[in-house]
Amino acid sequence: MSDVHKTVQKWHASFKKGTDFDSWGQLVEAIDEYQILARQLQKEVQASTSSDFTEEQKKTLGKIATCLEMRSASLQCTQSKEDFKLEELKKLETIIQNILTFNKEFPFDVQPVPLRKILAPGEEENLELEEEEDAAAGGGSTEAFPPRAPASQGTLLPRLPSEPGMSLLTIKIDKIGLKDAGQCIDPYMTISVKDLNGVDLNPVQDTPVATRKEDTYIHFSVDVEIQRHVEKLPKGAAIFFEFKHYKPKKRFTSTKCFAFMEMDEIKPGPIVIELYKKPTDFKRKKLQLLTKKQLYLHLHQTLHKDS
Repeated sequence: MSDVHKTVQKWHASFKKGTDFDSWGQLVEAIDEYQILARQLQKEVQASTSSDFTEEQKKTLGKIATCLEMRSASLQCTQSKEDFKLEELKKLETIIQNILTFNKEFPFDVQPVPLRKILAPGEEENLELEEEEDAAAGGGSTEAFPPRAPASQGTLLPRLPSEPGMSLLTIKIDKIGLKDAGQCIDPYMTISVKDLNGVDLNPVQDTPVATRKEDTYIHFSVDVEIQRHVEKLPKGAAIFFEFKHYKPKKRFTSTKCFAFMEMDEIKPGPIVIELYKKPTDFKRKKLQLLTKKQLYLHLHQTLHKDS
């Protein structure tokens, strides 16, 4: 298989992954995937050196990037004027899959994304120093996607049906301690359950945005129902808590820190766990504490067992 065919295959897999997340209601993951793919397509469109794609094909790729951005905007803001439905986006799957032979009219009246920087998830790690320098110089921000505001109600799921002899876990996220707690805008927590390789074992959930801040604490006081019976969680699995907040200067939501709880820590009652520096290390290989201060994530666990 040639390199160009491999590239197209990779794009198609990314597109399918994003629409799958979208249809499952995992909107944060869908937005991430759409943004990553839009950026990859945009890079190809903007490539000034020799390219494997004709100018017409590049124009089509640019229009697909526009549609990905429009769908992303629709998911980020329910009042978006660019209400682009999942069913419409799915019509583009065969086009991206067959981009090398596609010669029909594009199904939507859109224009390629203008030449600009598209911020992909994870790139915010490289912007921290730049952000500080901008602040010192009074500089402006780079235009990126529209603000990714989480749904204020979150995406928490109900408790699973009970099974004889099996335990279900409810984790109450009480509060998180941060030295700059009062400065965090639209803070929320993303909860996921991963195996040792960082692969999702459960649907990812977001808490509602926390509204109560007190000194060095942000209070959540929200219950999270883990979407798998405790006895069915594999050895080495862990429950991750990613603290996220909105950065208006850069117009994106960033992960500030994370914490995790391993299987041997599952027991009824309160638990206090340490906070680690981003990026989130789901494989738990290179962990760095966020601070030496006595600031932690405060949780309370309840086990429900059907005898």
